[in-house]
Amino acid sequence: MKGKMKAQVFYAAEKMKLEEIPIPEVTDIDVLVKIKNVGICGSDISYYYGLSPVGTATGKGPIVLGHEFTGEVVEVGKVPQAMGLYKPGDRVVVNPVQNCNACLPCAKGQTHLCENLNVPGVTVNGAFAEYCVSRYTGLFKLPGNVSYASGAFTEPFACVVNAIRKLDIEPGDFVAIFGPGAMGMMMTQLCKSVGAGKVALIGAANDDWRLEQGKKFGAAYIFNVTEKNSKYYTPDLKKSLSDITGGHLADRAIAPTSANAAFEQAVEITGNCGIIVHFGLPNGDDVFKIPALSFHTMDKQIRSAWLAPLSWGTAIKAIEEGLVKVEPILTGTYPLEKTEEAIKLLKTNPGKQLKIQIQVSK
Repeated sequence: MKGKMKAQVFYAAEKMKLEEIPIPEVTDIDVLVKIKNVGICGSDISYYYGLSPVGTATGKGPIVLGHEFTGEVVEVGKVPQAMGLYKPGDRVVVNPVQNCNACLPCAKGQTHLCENLNVPGVTVNGAFAEYCVSRYTGLFKLPGNVSYASGAFTEPFACVVNAIRKLDIEPGDFVAIFGPGAMGMMMTQLCKSVGAGKVALIGAANDDWRLEQGKKFGAAYIFNVTEKNSKYYTPDLKKSLSDITGGHLADRAIAPTSANAAFEQAVEITGNCGIIVHFGLPNGDDVFKIPALSFHTMDKQIRSAWLAPLSWGTAIKAIEEGLVKVEPILTGTYPLEKTEEAIKLLKTNPGKQLKIQIQVSK
């Protein structure tokens, strides 16, 4: 498909420009997708403000960001065409972490650690544009009852699925979730769906509105651990949870925030044989400080959850069956022309935002 398209091209920290660039060419293993909805991820914010390097060879732009997206198939490469996998008009969601299936990590099922990853929006041009190419192995057809907006939650929700699996929740477990953002809202719902008894959602300064949203998604308890004027403030979270659980503390804890202090507190408030999952991406110089003796004698476990290996099928089915309600998490939708404005809003005024999407086309 020849021609030009509009795209938000990211060059360097706080430098993004709406331009006309060529529609990407389709190779034999590609599918060209007309973009519908794209979620703004925390990593997009980090890239925009220069807090993290993009995944290009240089770690810099120019690159089109955006990796949480849905769209409509408009052109199919020779390989998927010969296999009858896709045709123009198909509604699809794209898994941007596209592995080669030919290296040792792939052979071991560690697809997220593939040695030859292709990641639209991170290593190559992504979806803050009218069109994007994807390897055919990264596409999934959207169920008929799932909207383009809901479908664009699949990538972050697949990461949630991977993380909650690592929590090994048993029926009735008390789960503490540190971070009342979009990920925390999806985690709250999924924890309840897989058998958690009660969920406590923990936030910090300026988080009260988001904590209150968490109650709507199934959190039984909400706490603010830093803002003394908050009606949800607790000066001693460990004591508060001990009072609720009869001294047993949390059975499971997860930290979908990047704040190092939150993860350390998650370890502190977890009881005997507890499992703590580290989820939020830390800064390069962050170091955990954990009381060694109590951690050892209480027989706790720490696990990390990175990306979404082998989780997409489950994520799509869970959204299709309504085990999580994702579209109510959407607090703003902007056109492609206002992508930069939306990114800045999430950085400067996150208190009443959960998820913002860019709607490129209807």
